[in-house]
Amino acid sequence: MADYNDRNDGQRPMPPQSNREWQLIEKVVMSMQDEQRKQRRWSIFFRAATLGYLFLVLMLFLPMRLGTGGFTAPTQPHTAMVDISGIIADGAEASADAITSGLRRAFEAEFAEAVMLRINSPGGSPVQSGYVYNEIMRLKGEHPDKKVYAVITDLGASGAYYIAAAADEIYVDPASIVGSIGVIMAGFGFEEAIEKLGVERRVMTSGDNKALLDPFGPVEASQQVHIQRMLDRVHEQFIGAVREGRGERLRVDEYPEVFSGLVWSGDEAVTIGLADGHGSPGQVARDVIGHEEIVDYSVLPHPFERFLRGFGVSIGKGIGQVMGVDSWSLR
Repeated sequence: MADYNDRNDGQRPMPPQSNREWQLIEKVVMSMQDEQRKQRRWSIFFRAATLGYLFLVLMLFLPMRLGTGGFTAPTQPHTAMVDISGIIADGAEASADAITSGLRRAFEAEFAEAVMLRINSPGGSPVQSGYVYNEIMRLKGEHPDKKVYAVITDLGASGAYYIAAAADEIYVDPASIVGSIGVIMAGFGFEEAIEKLGVERRVMTSGDNKALLDPFGPVEASQQVHIQRMLDRVHEQFIGAVREGRGERLRVDEYPEVFSGLVWSGDEAVTIGLADGHGSPGQVARDVIGHEEIVDYSVLPHPFERFLRGFGVSIGKGIGQVMGVDSWSLR
């Protein structure tokens, strides 16, 4: 039988035969470890440098958009603009807190000759819209020398039009979508679905109407009447705000369906009295206000916060829709 040291059977490696071979192996292993350490160090360095660079860029180029600080009003006459974009809701970019903060800055700016609302929104919360409407009316009273102009671009419907009605004048594009003066509360009903699936619904409440509009139970007539009465009252508040803001310019006698929840094109809105004329933000600043330079006084959260908030809201809305959670808004 051959000794193990005499041959290699192809299955097991030959061990080192001398200290020199051991030293060589040790050097190779140490070299590999050093290389791995260097790669880790450079990886950490480049990641830190990238984050630092991004942070610096955000701080340098976005100071005017981060909350109420970091903004210096121009010292030349200009048109102050506040942007109302997207869903109007608490916690959203177009929340009452964000919009009214921008409005206060715009009205208080010494060289702002007028305030322009640039609107592109389908509406949203009647509460948030009402807050903004009331704040515009208050600021107009405190600053009677500054007029407010609303410019609707693609969409100014529901709660967005509620806000626009507070302006002294409203301008639209002929193809804008305007109006939707109404209130909606929507949900789902799964009563028959759970019966077919053999699911037993177990609900315990204290209060006869605590399970109001339960999507897994039948709609009770008394609860439906109550909800309808509530929606009608909110609708009347909406109508009252539009009548107060638009006054005799509204041609309700000729267009009685103006408060029915219908939407109108920009051309139709001017005819009905929902708007005063056609124009883009730039045209209104130049030809109506007389100061072509537009300065944006809008208040937006930090971009990282906007991303995280939007991601969380999207997940929450998706879960709510799957579960049939009711939502309501001005539409």
